[in-house]
Amino acid sequence: MIIDYLDNIFYYNFQQPLLTAFTFLQQPHIAAIPDGKYEIAGNSIFAIVNSYETVLPENECMESHTVYTDIHYIVSGSEQIGHGFLNQPLQQKLIDETNDCITYITPPLFYTHLKQGMFAVFFPTDVHKPGIYTVEKTLVKKIVIKIALPFTTI
Repeated sequence: MIIDYLDNIFYYNFQQPLLTAFTFLQQPHIAAIPDGKYEIAGNSIFAIVNSYETVLPENECMESHTVYTDIHYIVSGSEQIGHGFLNQPLQQKLIDETNDCITYITPPLFYTHLKQGMFAVFFPTDVHKPGIYTVEKTLVKKIVIKIALPFTTI
């Protein structure tokens, strides 16, 4: 996983699919983009823009993906995201192949506080639990970009 501010993106030497995703996030008016799904490169790279209220940790499960790498970008608001790794002991709850999501009952090993302007990249080996409130429930606008594996030049 990678966690940083979008302003620091120039420090990274990403492969082309990740560069394509970050180029989408760097659009001048990205904060004004309405909620919805946006194709960037067909089903290989797409964005989901969503506004929601953060929740209690017990109301969410850890999750991982087998087909897509996720980039979570906080447009406004803030949230905590729980983290874990596939190589730790995990108790599966549900496998949803249609939505490329495996959920786990296992609690996170640690949490990160993501604030406006920050991103997190979750590879298939990274288990995560997004949307958790920090001190109180908060309205968050987030863009999640899904990048299909394996990475290929698009």
